[in-house]
Amino acid sequence: MQPDIKRGDRGRAQEAAAQLRRELRQDGDPGPSPDAGALGELVVKEVDLASLRSVRAFCQEVLQEEPRLDVLINNAGIFQCPYMKTEDGFEMQFGVNHLGHFLLTNLLLGLLKSSAPSRIVVVSSKLYKYGDINFEDLNSEQSYNKSFCYSRSKLANILFTRELAHRLEGTNVTVNVLHPGIVRTNLGRHISIPLLVKPLFNLVSWAFFKTPLEGAQTSIYLASSPEVEGVSGKYFGDCKEEELLPKAMNESVARKLWDISEVMVGILK
Repeated sequence: MQPDIKRGDRGRAQEAAAQLRRELRQDGDPGPSPDAGALGELVVKEVDLASLRSVRAFCQEVLQEEPRLDVLINNAGIFQCPYMKTEDGFEMQFGVNHLGHFLLTNLLLGLLKSSAPSRIVVVSSKLYKYGDINFEDLNSEQSYNKSFCYSRSKLANILFTRELAHRLEGTNVTVNVLHPGIVRTNLGRHISIPLLVKPLFNLVSWAFFKTPLEGAQTSIYLASSPEVEGVSGKYFGDCKEEELLPKAMNESVARKLWDISEVMVGILK
């Protein structure tokens, strides 16, 4: 079964790109075309992280067309969905949130290194605290709890970041991980809220949840701020470094997860 996460995404991306072009034209020199002049170039590309085939095709296209890669932000994800599998047979949340990004990042590492100084930003969640890496059942075939599996995938994001930072020492490529906070997006579309509770939930979300712009601030900070130049392997929230639980700093688990992930996505050493 394939998820509904990619339906309409290209159209929404093109709408967002058009809006960004309009905003940029209002603020700067429009140049001879919408993407030219001072605006640079804004390109929309599609990748399905629930498909290793799609990830490989996307990366091949990037490597063929782009001479450099200064920043990679791994932001996509799926949250507490019913049990389903990716195209390659992985539990959906682990497959999309961890394995898809793991393969994508590894395939683009060469370009990131040749473009150094460059940065990788990984979006995790505070909910990593409720997850554990069960190497005996990474695919959740013995048991499935949608909340636990989301937390496991977010813990995997952090372990991946820390192991990658270790492997990138001396390359001038940095990688950091963050939690964005609770943001008003459709990420929680798989959560069932009773009809009578929805008005209260909507009120609470507007009062206390971050807007998408607010939720993006730490990603933007890690991608562009000179304050974190040379900083790598750290965990951030609200543009500040935060402490991690010991299980997110377990180096042996991080190495084992990396090795197993390589096998799962088919990376040849």
